[in-house]
Amino acid sequence: MRLLALSALGLLAVVAVPARPADPDYDLVIRNGRVVDGTGNPWFAGDVAVRGNTIAAVGRVTGTAARTIDAKGKIVAPGFIDIHSHSDETLFEDGKAESKVRQGVTTEVLGEGRSAAPLVGKLSARKVTARGKTFEWTTVRGYLDEIDRAGVGVNVATYVGLDNVWESVMGQSHARPTPAEFEQMKAVIDAAMRDGAFGLSSLLAMPPGSLATTDDLVELAKAAGRRGGIYSAHTRNEGTGVFDAVREMIAVAERAGVPVDIIHIKIADQQFWGRMNEVVALIDAARRRGVDVRANVYPYTRGNNNLSSIVPPWAHEGGRAKLLERLRDPAARTRMKADITGGIPGWYNHFTAVGGDWSRMLVSGRGPYEGLTMDRVISEKQKGKTPLPDALDVLFDVLVEQDGSVPTVYAHHDEKDMTLALAQPWCSVGSDGYALATEGPLRRGNPHPRSFGTFPRVLGEYVRDRGVLRLEDAVRKMTSLNAAKLGLRDRGVLRPGAFADVTVFDPAAVADRATYTAPFQYAVGVEYVVVNGKVVLDRGTHTGALPGKALRHAP
Repeated sequence: MRLLALSALGLLAVVAVPARPADPDYDLVIRNGRVVDGTGNPWFAGDVAVRGNTIAAVGRVTGTAARTIDAKGKIVAPGFIDIHSHSDETLFEDGKAESKVRQGVTTEVLGEGRSAAPLVGKLSARKVTARGKTFEWTTVRGYLDEIDRAGVGVNVATYVGLDNVWESVMGQSHARPTPAEFEQMKAVIDAAMRDGAFGLSSLLAMPPGSLATTDDLVELAKAAGRRGGIYSAHTRNEGTGVFDAVREMIAVAERAGVPVDIIHIKIADQQFWGRMNEVVALIDAARRRGVDVRANVYPYTRGNNNLSSIVPPWAHEGGRAKLLERLRDPAARTRMKADITGGIPGWYNHFTAVGGDWSRMLVSGRGPYEGLTMDRVISEKQKGKTPLPDALDVLFDVLVEQDGSVPTVYAHHDEKDMTLALAQPWCSVGSDGYALATEGPLRRGNPHPRSFGTFPRVLGEYVRDRGVLRLEDAVRKMTSLNAAKLGLRDRGVLRPGAFADVTVFDPAAVADRATYTAPFQYAVGVEYVVVNGKVVLDRGTHTGALPGKALRHAP
């Protein structure tokens, strides 16, 4: 009897233990969406399943999930790759990258003339204090390590900037490098590539980049190419010298044997508006003979630079202190005025590019003039003075007052030219913007609206409203085309085994809201963003998750 009682108790004990629920098959399944996989193929109805940080299945997915997102009526696409961004330091200040994530961006690619690193030789280490931490680096490896330590909401890749390379060896001198110094530059590039840079980038319109000859560029691009890198270039002249500048990029690609990506291709001088077809013909002809030259574009007709870019290149030699010295010198001012109004062969002149129209220059940086066009600034500075100060003298005075730097938006190119470039199969999309925010420390200045609206603007304005692009082609330009340029084989597409960077948006609602005079407005219509398998944007609200990673090129 006692044995029976014990047996009954044991049976009760066994029965009382609840069965352990089976683990879900997936961490996340996005169901019922229109899947645009990034390849350019037509959309299809289906699901995307995520396990860990990778995509586990695409199509009709069966099985359970820890979380399910119903994407009925929505587009499910790869996360957007911003091929040209300047968020090098804003990501330390606020790793959430709000203005980019809310556009559907999951990867930022950094570097133009300058890059965050390397800072070696005659350059000094960079130190940033933010979020209660101090970040410091000198090398590309060190910068990427600090990005990981900071925690970011997007993935981060970087080029090595030509300005860094040049100044690490030459400092602020405009002298020609000796053969030994040129070898040092190539060694700096090689070290940066081994540290994880994806290639060489440059800004050739201003020094020190403008000091490099075509032959220099070929040899420096080869240094990056030996480690599998590309050359990403802001050309020497986007105005009246645009055709020669594009020919130079084709020559570099052909002679160096490296892929070249022309940054924000445009015709930025009203004298040549309407001739983008000639630029397209140059690139098409080069590609037909096997030269790997491509481009990217932002979907706006105004560009961002600096009032200091109106000052001729020779006045910049020696760095900012020397520039300020020359801006104060009457004799130097006379020479600068002659060069600004008359031009210098081969120099891209922002002043003549906008026809000398001060109203087409909008101050975008922080300070007393932010949000004002330069005609208003000049008018205020001239008020009550007899004789009226010359407008160029006012420009010089403003630059001196603002320590040589006044970020400015220039209205210098044409919608028809821009859309023609955008439509080319070799042209991808990049913002040329920053990760900013509508509140907090990253709400500052009067930035170009592209920091808030580039990718939704393409999808809303140029796909849905105007039909310039097919939806699938637009998504390809923002995903797999950019990934292919960088050699990122596991991002930019929705397929099993790829990293789970995913964007879900409403094709009927997606749109940019930021304007030139009211830029601090987030885009609308992007509902979910997933970075490395983690939901970063949930029903249009940032979750605060920081699952982004520093991406390192493997040479």
